[in-house]
Amino acid sequence: MSLQAWRGSHYVVAGLLTAVMLLWAAGAAHQAWSWRKVPVALPIVVTSAYDDWTDTLGRREMLSDVLARAGITGRDYAKFLRATHTLNPRRLQPGLIFDIRRLKGARVASRIDVRIGPEQRLWMTRQAGDSSWTESVENIPWNAERLRTTAVIQSNLYDALDAAIPDSFLPARQRVGLAWAIADVYDWEVDFTRDLRPGDRVEVLIERLQSPEGERRLGRILAARVDVAGSPSYAFAFDNAHGRTGFYDDRGRSLRRAFLRAPLRYRHVSSRFGNRYHPILKRWRTHEGTDYAAAYGTPVRATADGIVTIAGREGGYGNLVELRHVNGIRTRYGHLSKFAKGMHVGAHVSQEATIGFVGATGLATGPHLHYEFLVNGRPTNPQRKDAGAGEPIPANLKAAFDSVRTRLLADLSPCQGQRRRSAPRPAPPATNFLSTIRGALSRR
Repeated sequence: MSLQAWRGSHYVVAGLLTAVMLLWAAGAAHQAWSWRKVPVALPIVVTSAYDDWTDTLGRREMLSDVLARAGITGRDYAKFLRATHTLNPRRLQPGLIFDIRRLKGARVASRIDVRIGPEQRLWMTRQAGDSSWTESVENIPWNAERLRTTAVIQSNLYDALDAAIPDSFLPARQRVGLAWAIADVYDWEVDFTRDLRPGDRVEVLIERLQSPEGERRLGRILAARVDVAGSPSYAFAFDNAHGRTGFYDDRGRSLRRAFLRAPLRYRHVSSRFGNRYHPILKRWRTHEGTDYAAAYGTPVRATADGIVTIAGREGGYGNLVELRHVNGIRTRYGHLSKFAKGMHVGAHVSQEATIGFVGATGLATGPHLHYEFLVNGRPTNPQRKDAGAGEPIPANLKAAFDSVRTRLLADLSPCQGQRRRSAPRPAPPATNFLSTIRGALSRR
């Protein structure tokens, strides 16, 4: 064999050996890595792209304070104010709750919503492009349902309702509102500070409203019955010929009198009509009206339809509103802190319209309302009970009223005619209705 042929055969053998070694190495590597998994990166999970929180407008705070905590300051704050036509920074009440949303990592909130009333929610949304704000108002639907309750007086009206009505039926503050509403319906029929006795009963049929969020509030009273010393007094809601809802007794006589018993929701009568020792002048003199102690800023309402004859500062009265009514009657409302909007000489006001707010201007030692009732210029006791009568049901509406009364009575007293055998438990003498409501409000 020649040298050249011997070398060629060696090259072939070396090539074959190299190929075998490569195949063996590949198989060994495959066996070595076959038990291992190919490494894969874990997925990135974003739980929330936003930060959501609530903020509350504190006492002595302004809207700018809440918005500043949400990063809305300077030009952003100016754009916010220009965009909203519903949110008035000067009329916001402490305790208002703001729901705020902000993109994670961002400095300025992207959305703010606030409940501006029982039936409306305001949404403010920040646009990504030019950082402007848009406003939208959502109407909250409330579903109405009829409910009835019966309360037995042990001390006063509010305590009776509070004991008979659980929170699931009406929240505490709504029960206070119900007590005031019943007192307003029977304004001239029943004096709830004096007439009620332990064992007297109150039945009331109401319209309760419930929101999609589960909130509950008082809608309106549909019918009521108050037993005072065993004598029932009914009230049925009915729309009169003018389209206004009024309350009438079981014979169709209006419970609305020409004048309200009192011009405000007061705490107590601090000084009655007649002679008294004046706390500032330090001498005895005739007190020509009735003083009602109430919290500063309590709304004062007109006791009857009338025309404004005085709306300004008047000596010892301080800020005074005088109204002229029919039949030579005038009423005066003194020591007001301020006047309601639109109060000027010549303005027409309707009964129960707000004309001012309780204050301590003029000769006053503390916040209260001085109320006078003048007949042909002569001061008269405003707490008298002969201040006129309301209109009865017109003849052409009598049949419609009878139909409504029958339906309401069936819902109000479904067991009427069955003698109630259970006697009320002994109880202490009745306490003051107004003082109890004041205490309830402060506790709640």
